[in-house]
Amino acid sequence: MWQPDGWDVRVRLGVLTPHADVGPESELRAMAPAGVGLHYARVPFGAMGRGGVTEATIPLAPVRAFAEPPQVDEAAALLSAAPVAAIAYAFTSSSYVIGARGEAYMLARLRERAGGLPVVATCAAAVEALRALGAGRIALVDPPWFDETLNELGRGYYEEAGFEVPYAAPCGLPGGQAQVSPQGLHDWVAGQVGDAAEAVVIGGNGFRAVGVIETLEATLGRPVLTANQVLLWSALRAAGAGADGVEGYGRLFTEVV
Repeated sequence: MWQPDGWDVRVRLGVLTPHADVGPESELRAMAPAGVGLHYARVPFGAMGRGGVTEATIPLAPVRAFAEPPQVDEAAALLSAAPVAAIAYAFTSSSYVIGARGEAYMLARLRERAGGLPVVATCAAAVEALRALGAGRIALVDPPWFDETLNELGRGYYEEAGFEVPYAAPCGLPGGQAQVSPQGLHDWVAGQVGDAAEAVVIGGNGFRAVGVIETLEATLGRPVLTANQVLLWSALRAAGAGADGVEGYGRLFTEVV
């Protein structure tokens, strides 16, 4: 029987996402359990055209600009007017470019514009998740459209946070969101990351990766974290909602209360 929206929603989360990126919406909706509402605000991203088309690799200037006022701040302020309990910032690469300290300043700024609502970001969420899982050495795999410079900035982000990063590389599969299959991603990561890392981090909110988490964990015998997975986990915690009902998306949701 149809019921009006709101009767069975226990918590609503807001999400800030690049204007033409459908990755965060698809993956967060796939993982979110019943009773979790997701509401998106689209923020202009200068390197993304109609249909979500980007260059072969992302230029850094528009990535940095995405995290700066005024557009993302205005989006956060508008989103906070909805009955959301927390806001999630779904854009990995800008955190790589501005670094952990810049990300912390950005989150504080967005919280202020959102009237004090909790605001979480992907990379900070990954750091929190890794610490909760007790992982100190990580393998970092980024999307094919992250070049070596952006990937190295990602390595630097996690090293600054206190992690060892014995392996970091963009995924060597053909570029483009629609071209990377779950099987292809599983096989590439399993064949590349080696044994030195205690956990694997797959970066990029536009990188369709949540479908391989459990299979990769079974293959590698260690936790696998992805951008949208950690973002949902962190946003639910920030909203005081917990992750009950999230099933099939890795140790993070089963081993960390």
